[in-house]
Amino acid sequence: MSAGRRAERLGRNSVFERLADLASEHAELERELSGAAVHADPERARALGRRYGELSSMVHAYQEWQRTVADEATALELADEDASFAAEAEQLGRHRAELEERLQQLLVPRDASDAKDVILEVKAGEGGDESALFAADLLRMYLRYAERQGWKTEILTATVTGLGGYKDVTVAVKSGGRGPAAADGTWARLKYEGGVHRVQRVPVTESQGRVHTSAAGVLVMPEADPVEVTIADGDLRVDVFRSSGPGGQSVNTTDSAVRITHLPTGIVVSCQNEKSQLQNKEQAMRILRARLLAQAQEEADAQAAADRRSQVRTVDRSQRVRTYNFPENRISDHRVGYKAYNLDQVIDGDLDAVIGALTAADLAGKMAGPDAAAV
Repeated sequence: MSAGRRAERLGRNSVFERLADLASEHAELERELSGAAVHADPERARALGRRYGELSSMVHAYQEWQRTVADEATALELADEDASFAAEAEQLGRHRAELEERLQQLLVPRDASDAKDVILEVKAGEGGDESALFAADLLRMYLRYAERQGWKTEILTATVTGLGGYKDVTVAVKSGGRGPAAADGTWARLKYEGGVHRVQRVPVTESQGRVHTSAAGVLVMPEADPVEVTIADGDLRVDVFRSSGPGGQSVNTTDSAVRITHLPTGIVVSCQNEKSQLQNKEQAMRILRARLLAQAQEEADAQAAADRRSQVRTVDRSQRVRTYNFPENRISDHRVGYKAYNLDQVIDGDLDAVIGALTAADLAGKMAGPDAAAV
């Protein structure tokens, strides 16, 4: 046996040893989650459930691979006596190769936040009223996409403009109905949406029919559990004030709006959508925790100079990531060269194809990196 073949076999053996270890971990998690004791600690049960969900697809593929390998070996033995089994062995061999490719993809290191839900912010940028209207279109696009996925959404805070646009709006997106054992939260799909989104169209305020270009910014953050971000009371300054803008009779009658300043970082969060001061404070704290977690992760990535992420993930948020050209019905994602002429469907929430292209590029970049596993 050549040195190259020997190294390849040793590499395969180490990969399948790792898969066997993960299968054992999966079985142990299943036993632990089936007991009543673990559910006395909801945080631990949630963490174990997430890990179980992460491993499930990998373990199921590994078990199917084991069955296919055994069936292929049997078919090859029988083919020596009966040629009709040769075709079956060939078919099983193709399926085995497909499973090995699938396992290779599943062994790529996951984003640590993939199981999390997100807080998504849309802010109007250059373009005045047209930018605010575009921000409203982006919000609707994400709400419709979430509806298609069976997710739950909750608008946490919003500043509405006179024409019905949004100066800024913050929404929580949760993978409702999937349970704590789900492998992926909403972050796994929406994490690629952060950046500057540009629109080209004739604004409703344009009387000459000229195409204008404006932009809105999207910020996507994994929502932090309270245990993940420690915030000392002494690090906060909480100010209350009277709500302004649309909101009914309670507006400007009570000091229900809340502004929280995180003194060590200077991050400021304001909420005034709810009628209760306590509710506004709770919403503001959710946004603050998510921003602090996102900041901590960005600093950790910069400090470690993590080079595993593909160009999809490392794109600077200040750069233009996508263009929505309404006259041509064209959607373009500039990070991966994606282009399609179904903007009317995309803006109505059909984001699967564009997000799929970004996900595929991210996976390809990770598989080509030093941490990629070879099956």
